Amino acid sequence: MRTSARNHFTGQISAVKAGAVNDEVTLRTDGGLDIVAIITHGSAAALGLAAGKPAFALVKASSVIVMVDGDATRVSTRNVVAGTVASVTKGAVNAEVVIAAPGGASIAAIITNESVDHLGLAAGKAAAALFKASSVIIGVDA
Repeated sequence: MRTSARNHFTGQISAVKAGAVNDEVTLRTDGGLDIVAIITHGSAAALGLAAGKPAFALVKASSVIVMVDGDATRVSTRNVVAGTVASVTKGAVNAEVVIAAPGGASIAAIITNESVDHLGLAAGKAAAALFKASSVIIGVDA
């Protein structure tokens, strides 16, 4: 599958917590990273999501927030992936920041050049990628 989403994670569903309207779905990636998604109950049922089912998660780079020197336990977002900045590519206004996480995952974020400078982002600096569970799209192969 090819998509425009910069962040594509493959793995297996490790948990589905059903709700009346929305379900909380956890995908354990092939590298051991847990990605939490909130999707409609109808979508979870239509995809046949259950523990052990192969699936993938997509997250747009523009939905990823970058944090440095913060306490990941003090934020409301469900997905916080700590790692190291692998690269920073500046454009005219925005930059792409790629954070390498343990286990081989990498997460791309699009943030302003001003934020890159303010946070002192450069290759090798410790940083975390944050994204809301509602920003995650879950899919399965047809």
